[in-house]
Amino acid sequence: MKKTGSQIIVECLKKEGVDTLFNYPGGAVLPLFDELVSTPFRQVLVRHEQAAVHAADGYARASGKVGVVVVTSGPGATNTVTGIATAYMDSIPIVILTGQIPTSLIGNDAFQEADILGITRPCTKHNYLVKEIKDLSRIIKEAFYIARSGRPGPVLIDLPKDILIDSTEFKYPEKVSIRGYRPTLEGHPGQIQRAIHLILKSKKPLLYVGGGIISSNASKEIFHLSEKLSIPVTMTLMGLGGFPGNHPLSLGMLGMHGTYRANMAVMESDLLIAVGARFDDRVTGKLESFAPQANVIHIDIDPTSISKNVRVDLPIVGDCKRILSKILFLLEKEETHSFREGLHKWHRQIESWKAIHDMNYQQEQIIKPQYVIEKMGELTGGEAIITTEVGQNQMWAAQYYKSLKPRTFLTSGGLGTMGYGLPAALGAQVAFPNRLVVGISGDGSFQMNSQELATAVQYRLPIKVAILNNGYLGMIRQWQEFFYGKRYASSSLEGGSPDFVKLAEAYGAVGLRATKPEEVVPVLKKAFSIPEPVVIDFVIDPEENVYPMVPAGEPLNQMRLV
Repeated sequence: MKKTGSQIIVECLKKEGVDTLFNYPGGAVLPLFDELVSTPFRQVLVRHEQAAVHAADGYARASGKVGVVVVTSGPGATNTVTGIATAYMDSIPIVILTGQIPTSLIGNDAFQEADILGITRPCTKHNYLVKEIKDLSRIIKEAFYIARSGRPGPVLIDLPKDILIDSTEFKYPEKVSIRGYRPTLEGHPGQIQRAIHLILKSKKPLLYVGGGIISSNASKEIFHLSEKLSIPVTMTLMGLGGFPGNHPLSLGMLGMHGTYRANMAVMESDLLIAVGARFDDRVTGKLESFAPQANVIHIDIDPTSISKNVRVDLPIVGDCKRILSKILFLLEKEETHSFREGLHKWHRQIESWKAIHDMNYQQEQIIKPQYVIEKMGELTGGEAIITTEVGQNQMWAAQYYKSLKPRTFLTSGGLGTMGYGLPAALGAQVAFPNRLVVGISGDGSFQMNSQELATAVQYRLPIKVAILNNGYLGMIRQWQEFFYGKRYASSSLEGGSPDFVKLAEAYGAVGLRATKPEEVVPVLKKAFSIPEPVVIDFVIDPEENVYPMVPAGEPLNQMRLV
């Protein structure tokens, strides 16, 4: 029996276990949307295509599944680019289906034509233009395989309108074979044995873990390795939640806005064990001064990430979970008691750094953003799914909310995309309808995609949005204060932002506000008890800064603490 291209897409998505689509229709994809009407997929109509990709991204990060987006051609496709680049930088598996004008018109500058393959080639793991319907099912099978395997990432499939209408016999491939694409999963046995040798002879070891441990579901293995050998753990922004933030061995985040003890530990460590991390510039600071006394072990599935930024003494290419499992297995044959005993001095040194600066602030008459985040953590027990926007709100969330589990702290790390948090919260709430999902936002970032409150209300997604409202583009203002003589060029939002309570109510959501410290906890409790979308406007200290801060290009031990 022959099926149309649209019917084939539906059958392929079913075979891949897809249950949710984040959509925005248009003329080029109407044949597909007409077919989707009678399918079991949950379809979420966003209000902007960028938000569709961020929502699919949030869905993927929270659930571990592949997020799926369907949009039209031309501006519908180009509006997805920021979301695609966000997912690409953070290695998030999504598949984007874009409409395209009929194949006979491609290249003629027809209505709503855009070369989306050329546009997205630098920010997709792979992309396809379907030229013949006989290739459609194979391409979809490959796209999902590429998106979720190896180092995950976004894959785009461009679908000319005639492909959606044409018919052919449907046969879904049982397996995928792509020439030149064979991700290495098992680490080299000799390198793993060398890693164990380096670990057991070290005196100041440090685990430095990134988003790769979450992508590979290796959080349990990191936990067991840290506890077995009593090795402290520091996390990147993307790695938060991969190791419990309240664990005695957790040093918190490292880097530009990392904790004092994490950054000092990196500078003093004699062995840095990097797992699923890529040595981003916001982590390393001045490259020449990063971990100057340490041998570096780097475990990563992407061979191009190894020695890309920092010299690595021992590379191990492969899946983090499999490699860590092998290390744990081999350690069972080793005597590790004396090694653990030998780390007491290292632990005392780290405790002394904690005493120097332990993320301190003073809550006085004006609401401090740190206080809001801390109280949020206490009320949720660290069990909520948190999304963030980008800027000061993101850093305060990373510093003061102790995420306990993987896939519960969702943020744009690599691209730093303002407007990410609200639609990502929608995607996470779709994935987990009964979980508490809180989007932490700044008043600037929130306005990038505030229209998605309409989506939350339409689909009864009870997300909570906590706006840390300081009347500025906060991180821009902070840099201008520190490095540009307090010349606040285009960073003030005062007099130009809406009443966020009224805005929420206009969309049919609930709006709440706190202007005094004593109102913070009651307002949070009320918001968390309401089974509807809620926006909370926290009016905070307009000049509060994020500390510690390592100025760009400086070593990690050159932190501004006040």
